[in-house]
Amino acid sequence: MAALAWLLIPLFAAFGAAIWGSWAARNRTAGDVTELAGYARFREAMEKSHSASEPVEQISNV
Repeated sequence: MAALAWLLIPLFAAFGAAIWGSWAARNRTAGDVTELAGYARFREAMEKSHSASEPVEQISNV
């Protein structure tokens, strides 16, 4: 019976590794669309703020 227990340990380890491997290799591109849309809105907002205002002169701290 002890030999069976020693054979089951690697079997469970291989099963756990297979589950972890399939989870780690999952397709995670679903969130990219939302992030890219947010980045596009950010760029549009930055372009609007720069085009509507006059250039700011640099202030020297001398």
